[in-house]
Amino acid sequence: MQLREKQKLRRIYGLLEAQFARYFKLADRKKGVTGEVLLQLLETRLDNVVYRLRLAGSRREARQLVRHGFFTVNDRKVNIPSYQVKPGDVIKLKEGATNSTLIKGILEANNGQNIPEWLELDTNSWTARVNFIPSRDQIDVPVQEQLIVEYYSR
Repeated sequence: MQLREKQKLRRIYGLLEAQFARYFKLADRKKGVTGEVLLQLLETRLDNVVYRLRLAGSRREARQLVRHGFFTVNDRKVNIPSYQVKPGDVIKLKEGATNSTLIKGILEANNGQNIPEWLELDTNSWTARVNFIPSRDQIDVPVQEQLIVEYYSR
């Protein structure tokens, strides 16, 4: 059961085993409830934030868009999907990206869908701001993070 939960969370965020283990170690070292901190670390990855902003149809697509340099964070080009965003960071869609047919299709398909309250999106300038780190009840991932903590604690 514990392994199944870990694998489910890994698949949801599209991580390899070594990456996931590194996130768990980092969460274990930080203050707070380890399972909740782990989910917060995974939620604040740049590729996941792009997905949560509905600027991509899936996390895999968001990862590819980040990798191809479609986004800037605080006016600096970032092409690393695992980049950790912090409260106050401004994520912007690159200037010419809105002319791309791929991006136009994504924006039209996902337009009007609600985004989490910990993120703020301005659709006029395609600029987003991270307001705060989400708490567990704001993260809608269907996993029991306590089972993952128990799995790594043995």
